[in-house]
Amino acid sequence: MVGLGDNSNNKKNKKKKRGGTKRKMTAEQASAFKSVTEWVYLDHPNSSSSSSTTSALSSWVVDDFGAQKSLGRGMDKVLFELHSHSKHSDGFLSPSKLVERAHGRGVKVLALTDHDTMSGITEAVETARRFGIKIIPGVEISTIFSPRNLEMEEPVHILAYYSSCGPMRHEELEKLLANIREGRYLRAKDMVLKLNKLKLPLKWEHITKIAGNGVAPGRLHVARAMVEAGYVENLKQAFARYLYDGGPAYSTGSEPLAEEAVRLICETGGLAVLAHPWALKNPIPIIRQLKDAGLHGMEVYRSDGRLAAFNDLADTYELLKLGGSDYHGRGGNGESELGSVNLPVLVLHEFLKVARPIWCGAIKDILESYAKEPSALNLARIVRFSRMDSLKGTSPLSCGKDWIDRCLSSWLTTEEWQNAEFEAIRLKLSLASIDLGGVQVPIETK
Repeated sequence: MVGLGDNSNNKKNKKKKRGGTKRKMTAEQASAFKSVTEWVYLDHPNSSSSSSTTSALSSWVVDDFGAQKSLGRGMDKVLFELHSHSKHSDGFLSPSKLVERAHGRGVKVLALTDHDTMSGITEAVETARRFGIKIIPGVEISTIFSPRNLEMEEPVHILAYYSSCGPMRHEELEKLLANIREGRYLRAKDMVLKLNKLKLPLKWEHITKIAGNGVAPGRLHVARAMVEAGYVENLKQAFARYLYDGGPAYSTGSEPLAEEAVRLICETGGLAVLAHPWALKNPIPIIRQLKDAGLHGMEVYRSDGRLAAFNDLADTYELLKLGGSDYHGRGGNGESELGSVNLPVLVLHEFLKVARPIWCGAIKDILESYAKEPSALNLARIVRFSRMDSLKGTSPLSCGKDWIDRCLSSWLTTEEWQNAEFEAIRLKLSLASIDLGGVQVPIETK
């Protein structure tokens, strides 16, 4: 395992206040901050946060990591949370409560990255509108790294970040995720059997009750059942004694190969990022192989700072350096809070610089597919992260326009969506008609 090394500047600044020294933004940081802020507030064009970006930069400083800190005037801090979980996988909060808590913590952009499911995104998006938060639809995919030397085989988690329209060829990704979820049921049942053999009579019904209706149970659900049944004192003890990788009650599921998952993320218009590489036993061969498959980035930042060893690995393999709290909502001192990973402004800028062209291409592909075959069914498929009842009250003539406007206004700049390719798509849509119950009506695009 790669040594974590000293968290950058942590020892050097041990006696200083957290965050180190403060200094005014450089021209590069100011430009990056302006670009990031403009994207964050695309759907709030009249907000003070977007309109006063330039004038308010004088009230901003950055710490030793380049993270944004206000001097008490001007705008709110633009905080990204790129790793979080809800009840739709192994989190403790509903997507709505998660968004509400993120808002209370000052988060402006939240990626919901439940394990092997995107079923919580719609609820998160609807709630986020009330709080002015931008949701990045995401998922944390459970995979396996399986080299020729089977002794080096280990589980690997890949984060995928998509545009507001979600993945292209959504059915392909969902098929992969559904197969993993089915494997999670079998895996959890096998864990129960192993625990029973270890004289811990845990019941399957207890685990499914904790997981909730329709949620594929994971190790955390098993651990919670063990705590409630009194077999261990806390979650940490459940993992340390029984559920750790290779532990006496550990079991594998039907995870795809890590490189296959990375390739599928790339093919469906997503950004692929390696989650918590510090948990890997042999990170270097994994990172090298996943980079060849198309990996875009890796987590380097945690709530306690930047990990020097993984920062260097990201440099070596030319990967984006990202991070998030991995928030589950279980409480206690051992869990990082939402928004506790304060990513440097240049990191956020690089993230969006790589992600936005990918997302723009995905939105373009989805729009073109809709233009070729406009129907209520296809509309329902591509607005999968918006409740259809939110379009009630609009005429059939304008529902296509409303969806397009929603997609473009919150994710693409005026320059992006007014380019020649998007104008051509809009022209196609203006000549197309949508099939609503056998009645053909034109789609408004003006």
